[in-house]
Amino acid sequence: MSIDNRGRVEAIRNALETALAPSKLEIRDDSRRHAGHAGAKDGRGHFTVEIISEAFSGMNALARHRAIYSALGELMTTDIHALAIEAHAPDEDHR
Repeated sequence: MSIDNRGRVEAIRNALETALAPSKLEIRDDSRRHAGHAGAKDGRGHFTVEIISEAFSGMNALARHRAIYSALGELMTTDIHALAIEAHAPDEDHR
């Protein structure tokens, strides 16, 4: 993880933990893989989130992504350029 994005990862973690109380949350900083990419020029990061939360029970994939975007709020415009998401409810096969 790049030093510059450690604060971003923690901000993402805090926002998702507060809003969705996940039983599992993994955040990966993929920014270095996108160096030189046109979308990376603005300085925002590329991240992958794997999250399991009871909050996702009964939600389809689109609703889950919307819940994550809502939880992240302004981070989506100030710190995150790209976000890959794997979101599951605890009772789903997510392996």
